[in-house]
Amino acid sequence: MKKIVLTGGGTAGHVTPHLAIIPALKQAGYEIHYIGTADGIEKKIITRIDGIIWHEVKSGKLRRYFDIKNFSDPFRVLAGIHEAKKLMKKLRPDVCFSKGGFVSVPVVIGAHSAKVPVLCHESDLTPGLANRICARYAVKVATTFPECAEALGQKGILTGTPLRQELFRGSKERGLQLSGLTGDKPVLLMTGGSLGAQSVNRVLREALPEILKTMDVIHLTGKGNLDESLRNLPGYCQFEFLSDELPDIMAASDLVLSRAGSNTLCELQALHKPMLLVPYPRSASRGDQILNAESYRKRGFAHVLLQENLTAESLVRALSELFRDKDRLIQSMVDAPAADGTEAILNLIGQIQR
Repeated sequence: MKKIVLTGGGTAGHVTPHLAIIPALKQAGYEIHYIGTADGIEKKIITRIDGIIWHEVKSGKLRRYFDIKNFSDPFRVLAGIHEAKKLMKKLRPDVCFSKGGFVSVPVVIGAHSAKVPVLCHESDLTPGLANRICARYAVKVATTFPECAEALGQKGILTGTPLRQELFRGSKERGLQLSGLTGDKPVLLMTGGSLGAQSVNRVLREALPEILKTMDVIHLTGKGNLDESLRNLPGYCQFEFLSDELPDIMAASDLVLSRAGSNTLCELQALHKPMLLVPYPRSASRGDQILNAESYRKRGFAHVLLQENLTAESLVRALSELFRDKDRLIQSMVDAPAADGTEAILNLIGQIQR
């Protein structure tokens, strides 16, 4: 039986793409192992899935700022490399697929040391620190953005991001029923990720009197961010977050207001949803969302409104411009290479395995 080791963690974005390829790997007859950390989010997500064999190694966070743990974490990474190499020699997998995050560093180096071929995936336009390290030990690095593939040279290959197939099975009728909307007006979906986006939430609510004149709004607020005073506002529906119902809500939406995380962008591109992106500012991130958003703007998939320019007035104006330009944006996404990288990743895994 063929064996594969999956790894990646630290954030859900480094784990959820695995969920898209796991069903196909099972169908292809792979024995699937996952290597993560004892206290990482990857453990909570992966150990709920039947048929995945879980393993743990030590790791340390790779920081760009001073922290006392910077003195101890390199030793944890070294210990994790030793543990991962022993695991690889014991399991003898045919291939290792890494989605990034700091847990991936000891696993990828351990796999390379045990002569296990490695395929990495980078979601953002520029590789994060962990993937910059892991790329040295990989056979190929699959990317979501063409700019990233080009920067990686011969190792880089544009694939898109693996997306769960449930995303494409949404029903507009179920989405409208769930949100209590009629569908008579265009529907705007605002999503800020699992934690929400506080500044965008606030400005959207300030702009609701104007927005609701021309469109209905479904607002995914993030946990703890519901506004009870707006519960019965006609044309406005709010949820903290959605899981199984999200494909239906996506199907019911005509426009999307969003941050610019790479996984979300790939999903919206694959569903051909015109986007207004408000990326996290450099003051709150390494600037990757700004680069992601600018790439999508240049390729004709999205409009961009920087957070420093975000007001109720500018948001209303930007949404009106987005609606007027929606047909061109949709056509650009239809004409572009597929955003769903599931099949391309599976093909690469088959090509590089020993």
